[in-house]
Order: sequence, then C-alpha cells, then structure tokens
Amino acid sequence: MSKPKIAIIVGSTRAVRFADIPTQWIKAQAEARGDMSVEVLDLRDYPLPFFDEVAGNAYAPSQNEIAVKWQKKLAEFDGYIFVVAEYNHSITGALKNAIDQAYVEWAKKPMGAIAYGSMGGARALEHLRMIGVELAMVPVRNAVHIGGAAFWQVHPGFGGSGKLEDIEAAISPSATALLDDMVWWAKATMAARG
Repeated sequence: MSKPKIAIIVGSTRAVRFADIPTQWIKAQAEARGDMSVEVLDLRDYPLPFFDEVAGNAYAPSQNEIAVKWQKKLAEFDGYIFVVAEYNHSITGALKNAIDQAYVEWAKKPMGAIAYGSMGGARALEHLRMIGVELAMVPVRNAVHIGGAAFWQVHPGFGGSGKLEDIEAAISPSATALLDDMVWWAKATMAARG
C-alpha cells in the first residue's frame, strides 16, 4: 500500500493571520515521520464564491470553475488536516464555504486538526467534526490545541514569539497522536475504498 497523501488545509484567508505558523509546524512534524506525504492547500489560492450551486456535487456537477478546481485537488488526497482558527466559537466563514463546495471528495477519508484560539480552538474544532460527520468523513480522536497562555506566548499579534518551538514540549505529544491517527485511518479507509 502506498503512503497516504494528506492535505493540510489552511482555514483562514485573512491578510494578517496566525495560521501560517501552525501550518508550517505541523507540516514539518508530518514530513519528519516519513509514513505519509503532505501538501499544504491554502484557501487563498482558491478564491471560491459563496456556495450558490443548484446542489452539492454529490447531486449535481458544480458549475463554477474554481469550485471544480478545488474538488479536483481535494480528490488527490487520502485525508485532511485542517488548520482551524476559532472565530466566535466556530470555524471561519472561508473554511465553511470551502467545505460546502465539495462532498464526494471528502467522503470516507479521515480528518484531523491543529486548532488555535484562546480556548485552543476547541469549540471550532467540535463544529468542524460535526460538519465532517455529515460529509461522511472520519474525524480522528486526537488533535493539537494551541490555547491559553501558550497561544499568547507564540501569537506575534499579541507580542508572542511567532515560534511554535517555544511550546513544542507541550504540543508535540498531541501532534504525534494526531499524525498516528491520520496514518492509521488513512490506510484503513484507503483499503476499504479500494
């Protein structure tokens, strides 16, 4: 069986965003293992319109060319790690819209996350997991949460260092557990889909 191919999806499109820091950190953690290949998908590279299709692509082909490009890219992967910012106790509007632009591509694949915010992005990630279930994804148990004092310590917008290495001892065990989950479930769902 080939190595699972996992997309790391950057869920914030703001000009000034923290997302790039955890994205690069989790990418490096995944690459260091050698048991999966990873690629970053930045929603900035897919300027999707607000979802306005007749139906989701499980029921009717999408008409918007950017949505089709997004769907084709998602189809290349065996699982997804979302970089989740918490906005008002939920995920970003940009991420929800990007998720809504596909259906078939998400199904029967694992999803995990590195989440951040004052409460570690926990509420946003819970919403994302519920959305994933509706899309027939397999939400994995483990996740990385960057919150509380650790979040302020590394968020440059609040005087932090901008380096996750400063809190690595606290978040590395969670990253290992998340990536272990992703590989196990990706292999299981790849075999089942085959």
